[in-house]
Amino acid sequence: MTLRIQEKNEFRYVDEGTGEVLLLLHGLFGALSNWEDVITEFSTRYRVVIPLLPIYDMPLLKAGVPGLVSFVEDFLAEIGLQEPCTVLGNSLGGHIALVYALQNPDRVARLVLTGSSGLFEDGMGGSFPKRGNYAYVEEKVAYTFYDPTVATRELVDEVFSVTNSNSKCLRIISIARSAQRHNLSKELSRIQAPTLLVWGLNDTITPPVVAHEFHRLLPNSELRFLDHCGHAPMMERPADFNRLLMGFLQTTVPQAS
Repeated sequence: MTLRIQEKNEFRYVDEGTGEVLLLLHGLFGALSNWEDVITEFSTRYRVVIPLLPIYDMPLLKAGVPGLVSFVEDFLAEIGLQEPCTVLGNSLGGHIALVYALQNPDRVARLVLTGSSGLFEDGMGGSFPKRGNYAYVEEKVAYTFYDPTVATRELVDEVFSVTNSNSKCLRIISIARSAQRHNLSKELSRIQAPTLLVWGLNDTITPPVVAHEFHRLLPNSELRFLDHCGHAPMMERPADFNRLLMGFLQTTVPQAS
């Protein structure tokens, strides 16, 4: 599908469908298109909202998890979305979702985390990516998935373009290091919203042990694993991810505001 991207002031976003709101947050090297299958499946009965996070161009001094959470808060205020919503986050997006929930418990009806950072991750952003080395970037992008063919040429080209920009790389490093420093283990017990954890059994960036730890620390959580799946289940196993998400939405009562 072709995504219809809207713009309002400095914000670029997808806003499709009507009804209960699903707020989707992408990861460090992610994009709006990461959620394409979720948009297709759920926009017929939910309002699906996805902001494009300013990972590559936000002010360097704000390039970190707190700055991205503030961006999400400002974005929701800008589009007038004040009611509680179900927040979904992949990788860094999950980390942002968790901090947003801690700071705005009355605005989060449910949480859905997949390959979330916040406890531990082993990613590419912790050091300066090798500029001009296409094979290195291709290997790292493929490392995200169980099936390396999911790392299409288009996806590798996009990441390669990012790693060839000094300014973008500096922001990636700043954000990645902020995520690694910002461990949430002592705070997660405060989150009472129903939470679905969907994890790839073959995730090498946030391995299954991380999912079990999230499940232990989040008091109202359920954990589901997908086999033959890496760090981005909504991309690699979209039908199964959507089935688990639909079941969760239909069987849980949103946290009251």
